[in-house]
Amino acid sequence: MNLLNELVASIVSGAGHPAFFIHGQYYSYANLEEKLSSIKNVIQLNTVESEKNIGIVTNDDLETYAAIIAIWLEGKAYVPLNPANPKERNESVIEQACIKTIIDSSAETTFPDYRIIESKKLTKTSANLTPKQTNGDSLAYILFTSGTTGKPKGVPITMANLQGFVNAFKQLWPDINEQDRCLQMFDLTFDLSVMSYLIPLLHGACVYTIPKEKIKYLHIYELMETHKLTIALMVPSMLHYLRPYFNEIHSEEMKYSLFCGEALPLDVTEEWSKCVPNAEIFNVYGPTEDTIFCTHYRFIKGSNNKSHNGILSIGKAMPGTRTIIIDENENLLVAGQPGQLCLSGIQLTPGYWMNEEKNKEAFFTMQNNGASERFYKTGDLCMMDEAGDIYYSGRIDFQTKIQGLRVELTEIEFHAKSFLNKINVAALALADGIGNTEIGLAIESKKFDTASLMGYLKSKMPVYMIPKKILFEEVFPLNSNEKIDRVKLTQLFK
Repeated sequence: MNLLNELVASIVSGAGHPAFFIHGQYYSYANLEEKLSSIKNVIQLNTVESEKNIGIVTNDDLETYAAIIAIWLEGKAYVPLNPANPKERNESVIEQACIKTIIDSSAETTFPDYRIIESKKLTKTSANLTPKQTNGDSLAYILFTSGTTGKPKGVPITMANLQGFVNAFKQLWPDINEQDRCLQMFDLTFDLSVMSYLIPLLHGACVYTIPKEKIKYLHIYELMETHKLTIALMVPSMLHYLRPYFNEIHSEEMKYSLFCGEALPLDVTEEWSKCVPNAEIFNVYGPTEDTIFCTHYRFIKGSNNKSHNGILSIGKAMPGTRTIIIDENENLLVAGQPGQLCLSGIQLTPGYWMNEEKNKEAFFTMQNNGASERFYKTGDLCMMDEAGDIYYSGRIDFQTKIQGLRVELTEIEFHAKSFLNKINVAALALADGIGNTEIGLAIESKKFDTASLMGYLKSKMPVYMIPKKILFEEVFPLNSNEKIDRVKLTQLFK
């Protein structure tokens, strides 16, 4: 059964079960069906066949999630627009994706110059869940991520890509059902949101969202305690915020606890495992370009888990994905040699949206058993061991050179964290007054005397790796994807 047929069957069969818990209220699959049918009808009446990309304002409500499914059933792709983003950025996304129609559940739209479908004001219609016939090359969504030029770059994901992810997910995590309660903590402009709502809906489970006005980590804690969540995908930064509450968290109901989006520290994971004693904990990895995530590593409590510089391995490729490590000349590296991680397979995007220059930089082909295989350069510095497990060391651009000597910033972070125990840090490459590079260390804490820390670092690393500047921030800034905002941290040093 293909993805859309399976989704429709789940919605119909689960009519009386809760599909979403939003702002303290449950909505059933029947409620979802009613909303998406109304939206689907309006899309049919107000758009033409050639209009393939529909904008959707990323509000936290049933209408927004219903709109995603309605767009898919009409054989179109959704392009999320965060109303909190700068107007100029949203206008750039709309222009690049050739958007003419925007679905908006807001009380008052911030996009008055476009055809607006006000999804909260639609009247009830008869059920309309029949998917349009499309092929796997039709797009499911386009997500626009930060571009090096300052212009957002679009990553289109096809239905075949998404089907590949769902198939792989089901092989690895098969026992999800209508009794499950699943966390959705991400803005819809972040691709981890897709797994967080789609996988539960395919299994008749309930999705628990985080209101935008809430403090995210506190609301996650509240949902775990009050609603006994069973499945949660989070970014590792949430653990740093939850860490002061670890002694109070005892979530026996949690069965799958997944982490993605950032390096996952081994020590924090070990502590977290006591909070979710019955859960299987996985570190998963994947760029937006390879459809949500594509590798997995299972953390084993009380075992000698694989790690590098205190960071848990990202494991092996999921079914349908192939991973390789290359050097700067695109030569294959053998086990134990660090280089750039590259990905191929069913989940790989067809390429950046209308950006051939970027495509030439990021994608390349390699011969494999007589056939040409297309790969994506992730920009991540990794190493693979003899067993095929991958160790993440940071971004290629997290590497820097001091006095001509290569430095991995994650190694500095590892030693600093080892000394500071439960305090989070970030090592950054800074430009000094004469254009040379020096190391800055941001510490997520109130100010304290760093003499003993610096003494420890000098006992572990050569002098050129010792931070020259220290910055104290009681709470690290996060970007819209809930990751540490290293750009803002770097600016705070100035």
